Amino acid sequence: MTRPPTAAQRRVIEAADPVTGRLKGTEAQLASLVKRGLAFRHPRPPHDHFLTPAGHRIRETPEPVAAVEAAPVAAEAGVFTARIGGEETAGPGPARIREVRSAWQGLLELRRMTNPDSAVDRPCGWERTHLVQAAALALEAAGHRPAGAEGDGYRVRATPQPEAVAVREPDPGALRACAATLEKAGWQVGEHTEPRTGARYVLASPRRV
Repeated sequence: MTRPPTAAQRRVIEAADPVTGRLKGTEAQLASLVKRGLAFRHPRPPHDHFLTPAGHRIRETPEPVAAVEAAPVAAEAGVFTARIGGEETAGPGPARIREVRSAWQGLLELRRMTNPDSAVDRPCGWERTHLVQAAALALEAAGHRPAGAEGDGYRVRATPQPEAVAVREPDPGALRACAATLEKAGWQVGEHTEPRTGARYVLASPRRV
């Protein structure tokens, strides 16, 4: 389990630029945030550091230090995670909608800062290493309903194919809508049929150009 940020690291996160997420701190602090996945170092000079979507989430809902020390499991659970389908969760209330919107905006900023041409219409390197979470965030941010522990809704799962996820949704119209959303978000998509069950699903991979 990843330990929550220290009080000093939280101060660095909370002091980030409210628009770009640019960070200021010591080299040690910034390097530690990068190691935790809360920040990234821009590949081009002057090599500034910026918050990742996970870092934006911590800045939006900072945890009191005392609570972190007393309940590290709860603090870990507070880190934003896109719903991939199949979780036992409550409905999308106002707080969840704000969290998803903030995470999606953070991801678009991450694309702008890390794609060589600053493009926001195609996935970035972080998404290619977090395929399921990235695809699920695109779907949830667009308003699609993730499946609960039982019942209808989308489910995003890893596949044996490199850089590809499978999206399943029992309703054919909803499945096509998921495909359209991912395509708009910069993913290459195609519908396929399960050979044994005949069920339709979408195979999606991040577009490179």
